Amino acid sequence: MSTAPYFSGDDRFMHLDRSRWSHLADEISVPLSAEEIESLRGLGETVDLEEVQRIYLPVSRLLNLYVTAASSSVAVGKSTTARILQALLSRWPSTPKVQLVTTDGFLYPNAELQRRGIMHRKGFPESYDRRALLNFVSQVKSGAERVVAPKYSHLYYDIMPDEHIEVTAPDVLILEGLNVLAPSQAEGPETSDLTLSDFFDFSIYVDARTEDIERWYVNRFLTLRSSAFANPESYFKRYAELSDEQAVEVATGIWKSVNEPNLVQNVLPTRARAHLILQKGAEHTVEQVLLRKN
Repeated sequence: MSTAPYFSGDDRFMHLDRSRWSHLADEISVPLSAEEIESLRGLGETVDLEEVQRIYLPVSRLLNLYVTAASSSVAVGKSTTARILQALLSRWPSTPKVQLVTTDGFLYPNAELQRRGIMHRKGFPESYDRRALLNFVSQVKSGAERVVAPKYSHLYYDIMPDEHIEVTAPDVLILEGLNVLAPSQAEGPETSDLTLSDFFDFSIYVDARTEDIERWYVNRFLTLRSSAFANPESYFKRYAELSDEQAVEVATGIWKSVNEPNLVQNVLPTRARAHLILQKGAEHTVEQVLLRKN
């Protein structure tokens, strides 16, 4: 299935191509070294100094101005983007304390997912403890001095019961996750009419064509066989010895049965709710930026 990312007829957004957007940071130097950018880059992505200068630095400047005007939280839907913006925003004098939390920590533990019969739906809206997530964001937004969030392990593919992430009155909180812009009716009967986005001052959606995301997912799966999957403690260690052909078949099967339906049914419909959309091309570079007009 192919999903084109461009809102060609949507006049709610200003459409800025890569060149026009990059001019917003012509007079600002990148406060990150190549080594720092490499440490923030996700597996299989091609973020470099030029990409940070042309795309992410203008985003951080926009957010910094927004934060200066009003205390803010930022919802960002892609891990590398979230980490880069955290690093850039913390360099601005007015926002020295920037903390990042992912919504993975608010997934129900595997035992609870199995009890509910939805282990195969992990990552879908119903697999999250939305009430706990809303309570967490509400406390941070209200200015609580210390709020804790559950910690998720990608190695064990589960919540770590004795570990947590501590958030201590940040200037900016970046909340990164797939379903953070979902409307209340998609959040299930356990929550009120409030949505997570009710607490956001600014939200960013990282967009790409569905066929490109599938290709990136399969390539990442192939690479992980010799890294994370090879760890004997990994939940996915059974995939480490797969041949290339077997790995492609397994990864494609997971994508078609889980990731793509979740993307199409629950994630893509929230795209137009974002304040800013970063549209990536086939090589992971941002080609166009859409900024909401109001």
